[in-house]
Amino acid sequence: MNEEERYLCKRFIDLSRQANRKGIVLFSDFLSLGEQNILQQNRQLLESEYQMSGGYQCAERQMVAFIPDALFYEWTYPFVCVKIRPTYPKFAEKLTHRDVLGALMSLGIERAKIGDIIVNAQTMFFFAKEEITSYIVESLTSIRHTVVTLEIETEQQIAYEPTYIEEVAVVSSIRLDAVIAAICKTSRSISLRMIQEGKIFVNGTECLHNTYYCKPDDILSIRGYGKVRFGETIGVTKKDRIRFSYQRYQ
Repeated sequence: MNEEERYLCKRFIDLSRQANRKGIVLFSDFLSLGEQNILQQNRQLLESEYQMSGGYQCAERQMVAFIPDALFYEWTYPFVCVKIRPTYPKFAEKLTHRDVLGALMSLGIERAKIGDIIVNAQTMFFFAKEEITSYIVESLTSIRHTVVTLEIETEQQIAYEPTYIEEVAVVSSIRLDAVIAAICKTSRSISLRMIQEGKIFVNGTECLHNTYYCKPDDILSIRGYGKVRFGETIGVTKKDRIRFSYQRYQ
C-alpha cells in the first residue's frame, strides 16, 4: 500500500475501534471501488462489524457503517437523495454525469461527500451526506446554462433501477482477461495490462489476476469503460468458441 492507502486503512481501523468503545454507529465518507477494496482486504484488522450502502441496489460509491457489538438503538445512514429537475424543461439542455459532477465540485465540495450521480433520460439525482445537503440545495441553481431546482427525496421514494443494453460476445475462454478483451473490444494483452494495473473490479473487489473465471451475475467494473453484468454462456460456435451474454449499464 502507498501512504494514502495506509492512511485510509488506519482511518477504517480507528472508526471501528471508536464505534465499539463508544457503542455507537460511526460512518465513513462515500468510498470509491478502490477504497472499498482496501476496506475488504483489511477487514480482519477491524474491531467491529460493518455494512455498506450507496442508497440503491448496485450503487458504486458506498458509505460504510461501523457497527459496535453492543448496539441499543436504530440507525440510518447519514445521507440523502437529491433529485435534480430543470426549472424550465422547454429550455433545458441535455446534461451529462460530467456536467452534474462539475457543478457540484464548483461549489467547493469534496468528492467523498457525494455518492453516485445518476443522469439518464428519465432521472437526474445524486446522493450526498446530510451535513452538506442544505448548502447544495441553496447554492446549486444552474448546471451549464440550464436553470435547475433541487428537491430532497425521502428514502421510500428511491427506487432507481439501472438501465442496460443486452449484448453478446464470443471468446475462447470465460477467463477474465478474455472476457474483458471481448467486452472492451481490445486485445488480450491490453486487457491483461488493465487487470494488472488495478482497473478491473469483480463484485466490488479489485482483481489483479487473469486466472479468474467469470460466473453468472458477476458485476465487472472497468475503469474508463463502465460497468457490466456477466450473463451466461449460451452455446459454442462451430470453432468451439464460447458465446456469452452480458448487460452493459448505461
